[in-house]
Amino acid sequence: MKLKSNTPLKNDLFLRAAKGEKVERVPVWLMRQAGRILPQYRALRNSLSGFKELVETPELACEVTLQPIDELEVDAAIIFSDILVIPEAMGLPYEMVEKRGPHFPKTIQTLEDVNALKIAEANDIAYTIEAIKLTKKELNGRVPLIGFAGAPWTIFAYMIEGGGSKTFSKAKGQLYKDPNLSHQLLEKITQSTIVYLKGQIEAGADLVQVFDSWAGILSPTQYAAFALPYIQKICDAIDEVPVTVFAKGAYFARPAVGELNCSVVGVDWNMDIKETRQIIPHKTLQGNLDPCQLYAPLSEVKKATQTMLEQFGGQKHIANLGHGVYPDTPLDSVKCFVDTVKEYSFS
Repeated sequence: MKLKSNTPLKNDLFLRAAKGEKVERVPVWLMRQAGRILPQYRALRNSLSGFKELVETPELACEVTLQPIDELEVDAAIIFSDILVIPEAMGLPYEMVEKRGPHFPKTIQTLEDVNALKIAEANDIAYTIEAIKLTKKELNGRVPLIGFAGAPWTIFAYMIEGGGSKTFSKAKGQLYKDPNLSHQLLEKITQSTIVYLKGQIEAGADLVQVFDSWAGILSPTQYAAFALPYIQKICDAIDEVPVTVFAKGAYFARPAVGELNCSVVGVDWNMDIKETRQIIPHKTLQGNLDPCQLYAPLSEVKKATQTMLEQFGGQKHIANLGHGVYPDTPLDSVKCFVDTVKEYSFS
């Protein structure tokens, strides 16, 4: 791994844990920590025209990225953006419909549609690149900054389906119906993602995470053919900073994910900790408290967090939830989770 030169970090626990180095305590952050759990986020969001204005305005994305660092005092920031900036940069624009989620007015249906797409360049998503630069300056070394992108299969699913879905049957069906089209689209997404992540790293991202949010809806055979090879290409291409791969729901893929050229493997709440550690003994694991656990009384949140920490064993672990924190989660519960991790001692 070619290490970047960075301004010295005041808190480098997250990066040290990601690299498998010994740490004094387990670092903690939360997926979707910059969002509706924070009243200051809701106030800002309600003053804007919509979600995309927030994503596409670097100063606002920077402000939102910093909010959980100030409010929760977590050990890493993650740039505020959206995984669907990639298809838009490739030539397939999307809308974010309030209370419904993403919607693509046009979807990919034919090989001609695939051929019409471009391989995105980092400058096509200049607003996120600029937001990273601004955030790095404002963080001033307080904590590392995480960049991210969606995994090719997950992005493919939205581009074919046209939005969210319980089954993604159109996208999955496309894999069976036209594997040639599927592979060509996945390859274009992959090359766009590599360029984008390298742009994030050049702008200052200290680690990048690949989110395969819909990994678990594929069969093992489909995942091996249409998902894993493209994540492998991304991992092999990124050697400047550590990489985290989070394949939600793909418990069957853990042995293969563990062999990828990545530093950290995300673990969801359905993946047994002890079993996962046995399958992936040499990498740092990230996770994996059930987000719904945070609806419990604070005493139960604390107890469950301590149990999770004990099972992971203290080293080569980054504490997180098994998925993003839900928008209506009580802020006190989120703080309880973070504080419990920071106070926990293995000595």
